[in-house]
Amino acid sequence: MTWSLMKAIIILPGTVLVFVPTAILIVSRGTRFYPDLQYPTEVTFFLAMAIVSTGGYLAVRTATLFTKSGDGTPAPWEPPKKLVITGPYRYVRNPMISGAILILLGETVLFNSWPLFLWTIVFLAGKMLYLPFIEEKELKQRFGEPYLEYMAHVPRWIPRFRVWNC
Repeated sequence: MTWSLMKAIIILPGTVLVFVPTAILIVSRGTRFYPDLQYPTEVTFFLAMAIVSTGGYLAVRTATLFTKSGDGTPAPWEPPKKLVITGPYRYVRNPMISGAILILLGETVLFNSWPLFLWTIVFLAGKMLYLPFIEEKELKQRFGEPYLEYMAHVPRWIPRFRVWNC
């Protein structure tokens, strides 16, 4: 694993999935929104772990594709040099963000925390604005016609039922 990839993992997902949720849990503890840390039931624990594991798989798989197929990292300071449209990207354009949302939802279930759920909504809303207005414009400029064709066939958020073969 390269230093650039490690830095991208620590700074970007580390902040969204670990540092901010930890701060939220600490600050909201003892309030009416999150009165006290309670141990989850077995069912809740296994449900949360299933959600987090699915999200974690998507996040790791897509980050790996960026390094191996795209010759870059998920970080904006070292983006992929090649358009990555393999693996989960053949079903949905933003599987990495889908993975992050799943991890946040799993954390919400695990800790039974409304403030964490609110953070998930805020993060998703930010991505729903950032992706079409900033990131996709930049990707159109970098990759041109291949990205436009990809956009025409693969949805931004809701996965296709069938794999897209470019």
